[in-house]
Amino acid sequence: MRSMSLRWSTSLIPLFAVAASIGAQQPQPTTPPPSAVSTSAGNIKIERLATLEYPWGMAVLPGGRLLLTEKPGRLRIWENGRLSEPVSGVPSVVYRRAGEQGGLLDVEADPNFATNRFVYLSYSEADPQGAKAAETNEMRFGGPRDQTDSIVRGAAVARGRLEGNELRDVQVIWRQAPKTVGRGHFGVRIIFGPDGKLYLTSGDRQRFDPAADLKSNLGKVVRINPDGSAPTDNPFAGADTARADIWSYGHRNMLSAAFDPSGRLWVLEMGALGGDELNLIQRGKNYGWPYVSDGDNYAGPPIPDHATRREITAPVRSWTPVIAPSGALFYSGAMFPAWRGSLLVGGLVTQSLIRLQLDGERRVGVEERVFMGRRIRDVAQAPDGALFVIVDAQSGDLLRLSR
Repeated sequence: MRSMSLRWSTSLIPLFAVAASIGAQQPQPTTPPPSAVSTSAGNIKIERLATLEYPWGMAVLPGGRLLLTEKPGRLRIWENGRLSEPVSGVPSVVYRRAGEQGGLLDVEADPNFATNRFVYLSYSEADPQGAKAAETNEMRFGGPRDQTDSIVRGAAVARGRLEGNELRDVQVIWRQAPKTVGRGHFGVRIIFGPDGKLYLTSGDRQRFDPAADLKSNLGKVVRINPDGSAPTDNPFAGADTARADIWSYGHRNMLSAAFDPSGRLWVLEMGALGGDELNLIQRGKNYGWPYVSDGDNYAGPPIPDHATRREITAPVRSWTPVIAPSGALFYSGAMFPAWRGSLLVGGLVTQSLIRLQLDGERRVGVEERVFMGRRIRDVAQAPDGALFVIVDAQSGDLLRLSR
């Protein structure tokens, strides 16, 4: 287990395993973050801007306003040093207790926000028909599940126009299928590609096999048009044996997605007992879950490694012990020139901001961990090149990192 010391430090890490603790919810430090930290980009100033309840996602609007989600179901705007009251018009979410994986999740602004005002939200919703079901134990988790949770639910993505402090004309444009009772692994990171399409990371809902089932969009990277329709050039468009919204499959729990300057999509996903992954996402490819992994089930049986199935796309990098990645971007700002072009990733278990300097398509050349002493849920880039970071906690800080 990694020490919970509040000492701030950074390290440049070669490509062998690095000690880290397991991916469970961890107690949060009660001391405030320090005012600065030393990194390969020089000394970085840390400023606390606001505190939110389990913040999950961020989106920077034109002009520098920042949209932030809170898992209990609130969308807020940070502007001119102030946090707004909750935005009205946000869809109802399923969120039963503090720290669970569902609720209001990611937020993304349309590339043409200045003219169309569209904002996209991902969240966990109850089955519209009000269906209830009994939970079943899954022995691969190594323990009993919550048998009291009978709400059938799944992730959804909705789009609305942001006018002042209100979302108007909100419509659901995509849903996970099938919905299922309980459990986590919803995803859903939302990101626009350079092709103008909307890419979603849809988790396996801790149900294992649907990730490989092309009739389900669980455990998939999904590609849709901004109105929710499936593009005709998706790999399984027009096929009776697969869903038209699927872009890639065989994924577990993906909470990080970013396009690099060349337009390639990189996704990080959480493994089980070990085996967190960095994947270069390619059209129609199978990434192996639950049949191969560089980790193992919590209570057995062991999972074959990727190397045993050459027809399955292997990760570019895997981590055991895990890092629990959440949130990512390729840095393009001027404030930290030494980091330009690097992939910056939030680390929940490592309590770090992780910098990955890629060497082509199949290798990470440098890994740097900026130890924050906090579970980092998401990272965003401000117009001036500063970084916004949110902390996964019941009283989770919004931090600004600058020179």
